[in-house]
Amino acid sequence: MTVFEFDPAKAAANVAKHGVSFALAQAVWDDPLHVIVPDRVADGERRYHAIGMVGHVVLLVVVHMYPDGEDADRVRIIGARRATRHERRRYEEDAT
Repeated sequence: MTVFEFDPAKAAANVAKHGVSFALAQAVWDDPLHVIVPDRVADGERRYHAIGMVGHVVLLVVVHMYPDGEDADRVRIIGARRATRHERRRYEEDAT
């Protein structure tokens, strides 16, 4: 079972900036076709993008990291927003 964590202040700022709550962002992991894409290393930690559908309507990108390593079930959400056209295409290509 995946356990999610995040900074409450960062979560509030994300809603103000992108209109996406971190609670909604967690639903990306419920999409059986969601895609995990490695991103950059920041502050010595590897970041990832999770791209997936929420409710078969909204395609989101969730920036996250695995504090306990990639094979662990704990995910720290850093940011969430609607997917760009390029990210949407990546999801569609990987889903087929």
